[in-house]
Amino acid sequence: MLKEYLENNIHFLPNVSDWKQGIRESAQPLLENGTVEPRYVDAMIQNVIDNGNYIIIIPEVAIPHARHEYGAMKTGISFLKLEEPVQFPEESPVYLFFALASETSDGHLDILAELGEVLSDPDKVEELKQAKTASEVLNILDAI
Repeated sequence: MLKEYLENNIHFLPNVSDWKQGIRESAQPLLENGTVEPRYVDAMIQNVIDNGNYIIIIPEVAIPHARHEYGAMKTGISFLKLEEPVQFPEESPVYLFFALASETSDGHLDILAELGEVLSDPDKVEELKQAKTASEVLNILDAI
């Protein structure tokens, strides 16, 4: 399921100006395909402002998200890999973003379970950090 959701939602950038731009860029595919409205992206940023770095679930990996009522039209996930990490508040560097949306309060749980499986393997996280193409990312996810 994770691989299918990510199929056309993977992109790479050398860097971003700040963590807010990182969240915006990570959610761009979800905006483009109608999974989320622009206000959903604003809510993802506001979550970090209000609640801190809780979206950084393991070192160097963030899962920006917001409550579905803030403009999630469908369930979806996108992936952004930065060549240079962006600093979040409290000097927390992030290379990998998985922007997550769900049109219901629990519609994303299967995706999160699969993602958790990948991210609990330090070798897979390192492979994702080294990936240069969308097909490489999909192959890493295929191996779970």
